[in-house]
Formats: sequence, structure tokens, C-alpha cells
Amino acid sequence: MITKEIYQIGGSGFSAPEDAAAYLIYMDGRAAIVDAGCGKATEQLLENIRRCNVREEVIDYLLITHCHFDHTGGAAELKKQLDLKVVAHVRAAEYLEKGDQTVTAASWYGEELKPLSVDLRLRQPEEKVLLGKREITALHMPGHSPGSVVYWVNSEGQKILFGQDVHGPIHSDLLSDPVAYQKSLQRLLDLNADILCEGHYGVFHGQEKVRDFINSFIT
Repeated sequence: MITKEIYQIGGSGFSAPEDAAAYLIYMDGRAAIVDAGCGKATEQLLENIRRCNVREEVIDYLLITHCHFDHTGGAAELKKQLDLKVVAHVRAAEYLEKGDQTVTAASWYGEELKPLSVDLRLRQPEEKVLLGKREITALHMPGHSPGSVVYWVNSEGQKILFGQDVHGPIHSDLLSDPVAYQKSLQRLLDLNADILCEGHYGVFHGQEKVRDFINSFIT
């Protein structure tokens, strides 16, 4: 448990070793999942949700941070089992919906990403997603991928940032943009988050630790 409203439910030590971290947001009686792992341990991820005492029928959204396989390989099965809406940036949706194996990095894992239908395409630099009457803010942060998005919420008086893959990597196969990546890192610093939920490096508590981690990738 990160706060009484935020939980880690996937990632190494929680689901499959290949999974990027996945998180559960439960506010105002409704819930959203942030990222879906690679799909090898979806049942374990669902069991982890149950252990948070969150009923599956209150889960409205799967919030995709970017199109890479370790974050999206399990998305189709989650959508099928939970009847939720998949949310992604329009620049991620184009590769997810056609099942692109290179830009999604599925080929790096020796896996195949099946085409995934995206229900809500994020198009603006900043958009809101509602859970009941509570807001989740989505911010387009290109660089690691063209459609990278971070989400943040206020919980227990703290700004919680889901900044998956702050660390990169930057690679031409992924259509990474190193200039945009550096600009996005600076924008992440400007958010002054109290807690950072990262994709592979864990959860950072306290503004100083969050800033130190982000700064370590600024050149």
C-alpha cells in the first residue's frame, strides 16, 4: 500500500518478473489500473487487486502510460475480464491497435502483441479522467516513446505521480526522441511530486528522493 487509495499490484515481486510495475487507484468508490504488465501473470495481478479489497466491477479504466509490451501485453485480457475502458495517448493507440511489434518492443521480448482496441484516446497536452468525482490528470510526456503519458493524483494530501519509465531507454526502434525526453524530464521535476511510482525502479517517497531520481537522467 502506497496510500490508502494507491496500491502496487504488478511488477517484479508482485506478478511476472518481466512485468513493468502496475498500480491500482481506488478513489470515491471507483478504481483504475495503471498499466497491465506483459500478460504472463494476469491472474496474479487480479488476485492482488482482490487482496486490496477492491471489487472488480468498480474498475472503470486501464490507464496506459505508453505502448511498450511490458506495460501493455496483458491489456487485452484485463479488458476482457474486467470490461473496462482502455485509455492511451493517440500516439500510443496507433501502434497498439495495429499490433506493431517493433515500436511496442514486443519483438525485444520475443513475444507478439495482439492488436488492442483503445477506448479513450488522449490528444491534448493535459486531460482529466474522472473516478467518481475525483480527478486523475494525464500529461503527455514524449521522449521514451511518442505517446508516453504520466498520470498524477492527489491522495492523502500528497501528489502521487505515475511516471513510468522515467529512466528511458532511448532507442530508435522505439521512435524515441532524446530532445523531447530531456524536456519531459524537466517538466516532471516541475510537478514537485511527493511520491513517484516508477515503472521499473520502484516507489520513491518524498520530494527530495523524487527529484534526485529524475535529475539522475537529465544531461
